[in-house]
Amino acid sequence: MPISLSDLPTVNAGLNLTSAVLLVVGYAMIRTGRKALHARFMVAAFVTSVLFLISYLTYHFHQMATHYEGSGALRVVYFAVLISHVVLAVTVPPLALRTLYLAWRKRWASHRRWARWTLPIWLYVSVTGVVVYLMLYVLPA
Repeated sequence: MPISLSDLPTVNAGLNLTSAVLLVVGYAMIRTGRKALHARFMVAAFVTSVLFLISYLTYHFHQMATHYEGSGALRVVYFAVLISHVVLAVTVPPLALRTLYLAWRKRWASHRRWARWTLPIWLYVSVTGVVVYLMLYVLPA
């Protein structure tokens, strides 16, 4: 059965969740000295994030905006999460590309310095992407 446009928000949330898990496992691998596994998990997280971006752009090319229907304090929380998510999401592609490039070039000291910023921002964006999805589509308003 083909995926419809209305399925893409769920696909996007799944890709964000997958990316977050891959990032955490990749981090655990480097902390335990398993460099080859670390590299595989981080590349997988990057590929998953690229697939997310393609799916996200496809959805928003056809469906411009989804409006949050909640009110009160939950509305404030939603917009605080959404704004921080969007602002930081813009930084993830250049940060991730730079960090991966430094690893590819085996410039380990620079790679580590960039990764200290890239990982928490990327992880935050992946997790808050799922939170935004849950607040828009799953949790009652």
